[in-house]
Amino acid sequence: MNAVLLALLLAAPPVRGVALAPHFEGERTVAQVQARVDEIAATGANWVQLVVQWGQREVRSVDIAPYRWGTDDGEIRALARHARAKGLKVFIFPVLRLETLGPGDWRGTLRPADRAAWWAAYRRFILHYAALARDVGAELFSVGSELGSLEGDLARWTGLVAAVRAVYPGRLTYSANWDHFHEVGFWPALDVVGINGYFPLSRRDDASEAELRATWAFIRDRILAWRPKDKPLMFTEIGYPSVVGAARRPYHYGGDGALDLEAQRRAYAAFVSAWGEEPALAGVFVWAWTGPGGPQDKGYGLRGKPALGILRAWFGR
Repeated sequence: MNAVLLALLLAAPPVRGVALAPHFEGERTVAQVQARVDEIAATGANWVQLVVQWGQREVRSVDIAPYRWGTDDGEIRALARHARAKGLKVFIFPVLRLETLGPGDWRGTLRPADRAAWWAAYRRFILHYAALARDVGAELFSVGSELGSLEGDLARWTGLVAAVRAVYPGRLTYSANWDHFHEVGFWPALDVVGINGYFPLSRRDDASEAELRATWAFIRDRILAWRPKDKPLMFTEIGYPSVVGAARRPYHYGGDGALDLEAQRRAYAAFVSAWGEEPALAGVFVWAWTGPGGPQDKGYGLRGKPALGILRAWFGR
């Protein structure tokens, strides 16, 4: 990235974004999901992350296709237009879904039976959404998320990034897993360093806010010491479920554990305390605006929960 572009990116208002995954909403109308966009705008956010997904059957598969519970392009186009009307910038965020998981399997452990065939399929997936991102005027696009076992395929990644740039004129990022961001060799090809922020903050379920804040400060200093100095740094995902142990295993999507809204609030308060005034952080996307919300919701969503107050106060600064 040249110095002029970097200066422009760093001078822009910090990204205060919220993720929206329409496929999480089940049976829905576009108007119902647009109402979610309205709620996101009401938090004080200035960006929305629109999550799209295709799928493959399991970790050794080579075929990648639109997921049966995915989101059609027309819905994404309508949501992007609505988001712009609400004053939100748009980040198109493709994610690969696995239909069948063996022990220890997830998208970070892919081992395709035919690597070349898998990459051809993945390229079709990403270029499809790069064209859509161009068409809707999205300001940011991700070329992948959490694909740790394949991050060593440097030539294929740089070739993919070049192909995306031929289609899409905006900024590019990649969402590296919290424990693998330092292993990504193709950061030089991208515009923004993206990390998902599901760092474990404690080995205890009842850690205090002060303890969580101290852990985040340690992690912050480690990331800042590592980060490429010629790239803006962004958390492409940060989130905590509303359960006991939220900060111990923030990456755990299973939803098990006892309801604990305060655990979610403490974790967000610790994050904002550690990162909220850090000038090296270009932005953050909160995961995710979904679920019923309210005092009985154990998911990541913030609607009607104490953690939403933390978010609104920070976004409003």
